[in-house]
Amino acid sequence: MMNNLGANYKIILEVLQKISKNQLLPYQRRKPKLSDLELISLNLTAEYMSIDSENDLFRKLPTFLSSKIERSVYNKRKRKLAEYIEQVRAKLASTFNEFEDYFIVDSMPLEVCKTIRSVRSKICKETYYAFPDMGYCASQKTKFYGYKLHAVCSIKGVFHSFDLTPASIHDIHYLKDIKQQMRDCTIIADKGYLSSEIQLNLFETCRIKLNVPMRRNQKNYKKQPFVFRKSRKRIETLFSQLCDQFMIRRNYAKSFEGFKTRIISKITALTLIQYINQKIFNRNINNIKVKII
Repeated sequence: MMNNLGANYKIILEVLQKISKNQLLPYQRRKPKLSDLELISLNLTAEYMSIDSENDLFRKLPTFLSSKIERSVYNKRKRKLAEYIEQVRAKLASTFNEFEDYFIVDSMPLEVCKTIRSVRSKICKETYYAFPDMGYCASQKTKFYGYKLHAVCSIKGVFHSFDLTPASIHDIHYLKDIKQQMRDCTIIADKGYLSSEIQLNLFETCRIKLNVPMRRNQKNYKKQPFVFRKSRKRIETLFSQLCDQFMIRRNYAKSFEGFKTRIISKITALTLIQYINQKIFNRNINNIKVKII
């Protein structure tokens, strides 16, 4: 395992060095033993290898890495680098999505603790604007306490953008953010995004066509084309991969910054493996459970 971790880390670092010119961020006055890019590479390697605990990670670190950084320092620096990790993800995704015209939007629940503990829980409550709350997951027909992950992915299965909101926020409000990020494309959604007013607004402001299946009791009902219904499953597959290999629903974070960093890291790691699959091995980008060495 330790040898595999070191070998995987070196490959991931090599890939990130090709797409990133900066080794250090401006806030660092003294040069640390482990640069920012090396720290991000270690973080993404752990996510790829499903090492979800920092205690476990530092037990498995090879000597050439463990001698460069302590666990507490690693944790603090990783949280500071959340925005930079997202920039890395955006660069990787842009290589896939540059000429895409069709995208899919959906959301998934992210629980921070069980509902029975929600009243006394202090998790992610250090900043008022980011308080978790109670929401309802229609697909699972259950209430949950935490956040929602809203995401847009391409037909190929690469995340274009994503956001976190408290669990009670309706899916349809995320479409207001999409207007700032996309234009001249078609977005496929499920019935949770059904709104003639928002559909018209998206088209008039950004030339975005929102394709949503109609309800059977609607006037002039038409079934959504099969190709769109089939394509919509792509984002559900991505969510399943995040839950399975990247264990996105397992939460160890106590602060919202820590929680947000975990989510960004997992999605970036998934996008990185897709990039390595296509650019290095020329294979199916969505075969995530593969060796990269």
